[in-house]
Amino acid sequence: MRLDKWLKISRLIKRRTVAKMACDQGRVLINDRIAKSSAEVEADVIIHIELGSRALTVKVLEIPLKTPQASNASKLYEIIEEIKRPPEILEWLPSDEDW
Repeated sequence: MRLDKWLKISRLIKRRTVAKMACDQGRVLINDRIAKSSAEVEADVIIHIELGSRALTVKVLEIPLKTPQASNASKLYEIIEEIKRPPEILEWLPSDEDW
């Protein structure tokens, strides 16, 4: 199954077009290698996703034949590591001292 489709049906990324863009920008890795959206996903591979202030590493457990129900989507993978970083401070905002 294609990587962008698997990311969508696993509900790790909401839309397939967003999954494709993340892959094209080099934000998705399969087994520590930058992956294209057309890369084939197999069971037991490690997928790392960097999106915004969140980084997620999962192990693929299953490749379904059809799209699973939302309640069963989390059974397709096992979370290995999840990192939530604080959002970066925007440089264009004035500091407290300027007020």
